[in-house]
Amino acid sequence: MDVFDPAELWSRDHIAATQLTRLRNTVAQARHCAFYRQRLDEAGIDADAIKSLDDLARIPFTTKDDLRAQYPMGLLCVPQGEIVRMHCSSGTTGSPVAICHTQNDINSWADLMARCMYMVGVRREDVFQNMSGYGLFTGGLGIHFGAERLGCMTIPAGAGNSRRQIKLAKDFRTTVAHILPSYALILGEHLRSMGEDPRDFPLRIALVGAEPYTEEFRRRIEDLFAMKAYNSYGLSEMNGPGVGFECLAQDGLHIWEDAYIPEIVDPATGEPVPDGQVGELVMTSLCRQGMPILRYRTRDLTRFLPGSCACGRKHRRMDRILGRADDMFIVKGVNIYPMQIEEVIMTFPEVGQSYLILLENDGFGDVMRVQVEIRDEYFVEDMRVLHNLQKVIAQRLRDEILVTPSVELVESNSLPRTEGKAVRVRDLRKKK
Repeated sequence: MDVFDPAELWSRDHIAATQLTRLRNTVAQARHCAFYRQRLDEAGIDADAIKSLDDLARIPFTTKDDLRAQYPMGLLCVPQGEIVRMHCSSGTTGSPVAICHTQNDINSWADLMARCMYMVGVRREDVFQNMSGYGLFTGGLGIHFGAERLGCMTIPAGAGNSRRQIKLAKDFRTTVAHILPSYALILGEHLRSMGEDPRDFPLRIALVGAEPYTEEFRRRIEDLFAMKAYNSYGLSEMNGPGVGFECLAQDGLHIWEDAYIPEIVDPATGEPVPDGQVGELVMTSLCRQGMPILRYRTRDLTRFLPGSCACGRKHRRMDRILGRADDMFIVKGVNIYPMQIEEVIMTFPEVGQSYLILLENDGFGDVMRVQVEIRDEYFVEDMRVLHNLQKVIAQRLRDEILVTPSVELVESNSLPRTEGKAVRVRDLRKKK
């Protein structure tokens, strides 16, 4: 197997031994900040107390509220003079979360990202166009440095401006792009509006992530552009992109266990769940010096995939992100995740590129309305056809989520568009 880093081919024993050594080092490094020193002292944990990977469970969880409380640099574990870069969240719902990196942290991150890209077939001969936002957001710079580490010609196009994206891709014959899944469909619509076939676009590989999406959504992207789309996973608290990535088999995301220890726990109890069962992903960094983070509760919902991967790598695989614990909404006492809705409606060939879930109160209780775009060729004058489709979609949703929603079929391109992350839910109940 052709790999970027020999660590990709490590055995489970080699991975576990490396994790134990690096966990001890990480615990020792984390004790350089007052927050973790107090937390670890209260739990009776220091580096010498880590005898096996089972001792990880003795370390308390770290939450986003913990990180916000330590803003801006309460978690710094090196002198500030060793920090070369800072990324942080927007902080729209409270204090931001700031993550600081040393040069070694940045180098390690670039290597992990290059490893991911090489795994799906990206090579130095490729032209890489980064259609992701730069700045404090980690997605842009994280993948940018990975592409440069591989030696690719890298175009830092940034987010949005579809006509410019199309011109750059045509002029420089872009073969690989980093793009939001929802924006990939928008870009395809722009090409069609220009009278062009997206399948003639030079792209052969798309790296997609940053927002949840279903397998049906991925297939639409691949069919639209006649290319392969590979799922990526990352979060700012663990650097950013490069934490997990699909291989050519597209059968789950390999988490690089030489750099992280992943756990999946019950969101309510914090106890581990068996492989194959959905829970909350918990992550521990193993190679960060500036701000190591122990047992971070990501709020992302996924599961470990049992068995081995066809590619031969032994690093554990997780399923695509199925949603976030805080994305869940409740209608008529039923817990519902937006991805459940998408999983159903995207199986209908008549459905277009977008949908919107509206949560309302009709004066008697909560109700859910789902607006679904229908492709032009299916939006016919015979209302009986549309009415039947409406009923079938509503019934399929009822079977999946145990609540009967109101389904509205709307014309293609009639729902609001954004060149950033797609807005799938509007909770209008808060305005009542």
